[in-house]
Amino acid sequence: MSKRPADTEDEDANALKKGDRPVAPGNGDEAGEFEDEFEDEFESEDEIFEAGVDGRPGQDREGEERRDAMDVDPQTFIPGRNTLAAGESLSPDLSAYEMLHTLSTPWPCLSFDIVPDSLGDGRKAYPASLYAVAGTQADSRKAKENEIMVMKLSGLSRMERAQDEDSDNDDDDDESAEPILETKSIRLSSTTNRIRVHQCPQANSSSPPVTFAASMMENGEALIHDITPHLSTFDTPGATVTPQQSKAVFSLKTHRTEGYAIDWSPLAQQAKLLTGDNDGKIFVTTSAEGGKWLSDNKPFTGHQSSVEDLQWSPNERNVFASASSDGTVKVWDVRSKSHKSAVSVAVSNTDVNVMSWSRQTAHLLATGAEDGQWAVWDLRQWKPASSNASNSAPKPVASFNFHKEQITSLEWHPTDDSIVAVAAGDYTLTLWDLAVELDDEESKDTAEVQNIPPQLLFVHYMESVKECHWHPQIPGCIMGTGSGGFG
Repeated sequence: MSKRPADTEDEDANALKKGDRPVAPGNGDEAGEFEDEFEDEFESEDEIFEAGVDGRPGQDREGEERRDAMDVDPQTFIPGRNTLAAGESLSPDLSAYEMLHTLSTPWPCLSFDIVPDSLGDGRKAYPASLYAVAGTQADSRKAKENEIMVMKLSGLSRMERAQDEDSDNDDDDDESAEPILETKSIRLSSTTNRIRVHQCPQANSSSPPVTFAASMMENGEALIHDITPHLSTFDTPGATVTPQQSKAVFSLKTHRTEGYAIDWSPLAQQAKLLTGDNDGKIFVTTSAEGGKWLSDNKPFTGHQSSVEDLQWSPNERNVFASASSDGTVKVWDVRSKSHKSAVSVAVSNTDVNVMSWSRQTAHLLATGAEDGQWAVWDLRQWKPASSNASNSAPKPVASFNFHKEQITSLEWHPTDDSIVAVAAGDYTLTLWDLAVELDDEESKDTAEVQNIPPQLLFVHYMESVKECHWHPQIPGCIMGTGSGGFG
């Protein structure tokens, strides 16, 4: 379900998508006067009003329109709020999508990540191409069928639109293509709980950047693979991957239990990885010369329950945050010899499943909880427990309880600091615009659908959606994974 403000022109809609507010039109004082070509046909505006546009009285015309109107179900179907009857199914309104493709895999994937590429930033041409990596969740009786899938998706065409007669058919043909999926597999013996990609700076123009994939496994291991050779096979004729290249370059075995939390530092000069487990312990692993990896044997501790998510600060290389099922988010400094958190804030009465640190506005952090609530926090209001500041708990700058099941993923838009994507256990992937003002009368128009926040832009139905990510190089492109595959 897409939501559009009433009487909004295309220019205003584009402005809202960018986080800007539409500018009110001028009063027309500077415009010149136009000749009234109908001056001789009608004596006054009153006559035009009475006659109507088709020459009939307006009341007669409006009555006929009401009689001819279609009977529309006044109940808008909202996934997560309404249930389908036996034999019913949902079909997306394709006119609401610029591009929509689905992909099925042999086993569902709990987690995936988008791989940066050299095809350019801000690209809008079709057909589109993207690279991704995902980890499977095979049946427990067939654990050896688990794998890391390195993928290239190409030929992703835009939705077909009704074209004007004057449109260039050649351009339409260029944008139409059959989608193609290419994959390389890395065999595993356990389910991948979460996977994240890190790309090192390119050493020289003749060699591709080194790309690492780190995965938190159900068996408690954290594995790091160099997937550079696998990616090269997609675009380099004759390139192959040897069995040795599919082996992990490092296996972290300091965790005693499984975990989900994992994140690469975007700022560290050397590849630096955070991992967290169900015991509440957090470890830091750093790359060293000679292809070696060093892990700090002393964990960061303080959470009373499992660490569910980890995020490095986007602008401070030594700072990271952790979310836990104990309901708190803690902020840490890796230089701390005590390995204790600098700040701890209770953000939920339930598990804090996921969080996202805004790359555009570094003092904003979004969190998603088990009870379906997600919130945005201003980190400037978070104070260390030892400070002389008031002990009153900070309040979120925005909070939403639209979702009625657990939040499974959320992520800030890579270039627009007002847009957030949220995935939840109610089979929905939603888009939100935090730039919409609560007191904006136009934004309050929700087409008579009750209990819909004006900030809600879009609702996409996706079966058991587990994770979503924006593509950082294709504006507006978002990818999700669930029990039914990718979308």
